[in-house]
Amino acid sequence: HITPEKFYVEACDDGADDVLAIDRVSTEVTLTVKKDIPPSAVTRPIFGILGTIRLVAGTYLIVITKKKKVGEIFSHAIWKATDFDILSYKKTMLHLTDIQLQDNKVFLSMLNHVLSVDGFYFSTTYDLTHTLQRLANTSPEFQEMSLLER
Repeated sequence: HITPEKFYVEACDDGADDVLAIDRVSTEVTLTVKKDIPPSAVTRPIFGILGTIRLVAGTYLIVITKKKKVGEIFSHAIWKATDFDILSYKKTMLHLTDIQLQDNKVFLSMLNHVLSVDGFYFSTTYDLTHTLQRLANTSPEFQEMSLLER
């Protein structure tokens, strides 16, 4: 969900009420609940957050807008991110000079090129950041941690 003040990322898991709120001015990230999302927010589906990047114009949020299932590991779906959106935290570019606008445009073009190259994979239930061999040699405590905590 997008408002002029914040981005709200709502989990689509059944029963999930937590919402990630990202302030577009301070860039502060907090947890809130669904009822805090203003009705005026523009809503669109995403499949994940790739990250943020700071360019000449300010900070941008990179989100996954399309995905394709490419396989499974131990019954865990593995997805390939196939399309992205780059969302500006700033509401306007009026604070930039013509040269800065041109530089920002070039950097956005470069970023779009990098995102168009194959190789962005993710899973919401399986740890793709560690090899199977490494996972087999970790402690039971590590195995029980959420993917976020790892």
